Amino acid sequence: MPLPLDQILVGDCLKSLRQLPDASVDVCFADPPFNLKKRYGKHDDAMALEEYLAWCEQWILELVRVTKPTGSIFLHNIPKWLTYYAAILNRSTHFRHWIAWDAMSTPLGKTLMPAHYGILFYTKAAKGYKFNEIRAPHKRCRLCNGFLKDYGGKKDMMHAFGQLVSDAWTDIHRIKHNKRRDEHPCQLPIHLLERVILMSTDPGDVVLDPFLGTGTTAIAAKQLGRHYIGLELDENYARIAEQKLARTGPSRHEGFFVSLYLGKLQTIREVDAKQLFPPQLTKQQKRAKKEAPRPEEPELIDVPRQRRPRRRVSASAAPAGKP
Repeated sequence: MPLPLDQILVGDCLKSLRQLPDASVDVCFADPPFNLKKRYGKHDDAMALEEYLAWCEQWILELVRVTKPTGSIFLHNIPKWLTYYAAILNRSTHFRHWIAWDAMSTPLGKTLMPAHYGILFYTKAAKGYKFNEIRAPHKRCRLCNGFLKDYGGKKDMMHAFGQLVSDAWTDIHRIKHNKRRDEHPCQLPIHLLERVILMSTDPGDVVLDPFLGTGTTAIAAKQLGRHYIGLELDENYARIAEQKLARTGPSRHEGFFVSLYLGKLQTIREVDAKQLFPPQLTKQQKRAKKEAPRPEEPELIDVPRQRRPRRRVSASAAPAGKP
């Protein structure tokens, strides 16, 4: 079938994936059901272990097939299932990162409290894949706006916008308020997907999500000038996604596609940041600045102060009654 750009295909993801051409998608992002008995529309989230793993292997291999040689695959889930996903991906793709997304959870009893979701980052090829360094704002105090990290004597070397992003994402939070959520049990924040897309694609690339839900990945792709392909089993979720996409426009800052949150820059590509912000000092530039001779100060001349002569008053001019 022709590549269904900027469309949502309703139905079983495996059937839809098998109709897509080989090596036709730049990035795949999948946030599958967690098999934790959550209430989805039409999916049975209580499959037996072997059945669930066999199903996951089928759609993971399909994602590998449709991804371009320069493309990437991102899988989001709890660490338990990601260990199985990694074993499947290790056969034919190349591991890049386990991204730890800091998201608070609730204690499960007799275990460490789960405090992060994982995002597996794999590439189709060992070399030549697309990757953009990205930056996020420096962490600051909400009250005084001061830096939370002590940069010591290196503040003049700090980037004007923010630091390069690592594989531990602590600055993006879950959607906790019901008034900001759709009718979906596992809705991800838009700026999480925007970060993934900015990191792994260029404008005009194609982003595929086989479990689109209420459209988060498609909205992020559209806002950043990328094409999307969404697959969704539930007609109600697909309808909500279409309605949201109709209201979606580009997310730009001074002509560059960026991720915005509450009106502020959340993520920007390093290649774009170089054009928007002044360059930071390197160690060599900092040393040269410190060693550069200071301009000579003008010599101060000590001019003696001239005293004004006292005015003498004659006796005849003195007031009456005074000697």
